[in-house]
Amino acid sequence: MLKKKSFTLEEAKKKLEHYCAYQERCHKEVHYKLIELGVIPQAREEIKGHLIQENYLNESRFAQSFARGKFRIKKWGKRRIIIELKQRSISEYNIKLGLKEISEEEYNKTFYALFEKRHKETSHLSKVEQKKKIIDFLNYRGWEKQLIFETLRDTF
Repeated sequence: MLKKKSFTLEEAKKKLEHYCAYQERCHKEVHYKLIELGVIPQAREEIKGHLIQENYLNESRFAQSFARGKFRIKKWGKRRIIIELKQRSISEYNIKLGLKEISEEEYNKTFYALFEKRHKETSHLSKVEQKKKIIDFLNYRGWEKQLIFETLRDTF
C-alpha cells in the first residue's frame, strides 16, 4: 500500500498558494485539494484563512473569471453559468457579480451567431428536426428558453 506524503503547515500553504496562483479557484476546490493532500481539519481552516488574507483565494474574482471564460471560450449561456457556479457553492451575490462581466450586446451577438451556425448546419433536415436540433444545442449550453423560442418563431 502506498503511503501518502505528509506536509508541514508551511509546505501545505506554499503548495496551495501555487495552486491558487496558477488559476482562479473557489473555496470548494481548495477544500477538496486540502483533503486530497491529507491536511488535518484544523490546518485546513488556517490555510484557507491565510489564502483569503493574502488574496490568493477570492470568490468574487473567481465568479467573474469563471463567467467571462465560460461565456467567451465555451459560449455558454447565463443559465449554464449560474448552474455551474451554484454547484461550486458560490453565493448569489458573487454569481450576479460574475454575470455582470458579460455585456448584453456581446451576449446577444454570441447567441445569434450560435443560432445561425446551428441553423445552417441543420438546413438539410425537416423543419421539425431542425427546430429540435437547434433547441437541444442551445438549451444544453444554457441559453434562455424564451430567447430560443422567440428566435425560432421569428426565423421559421
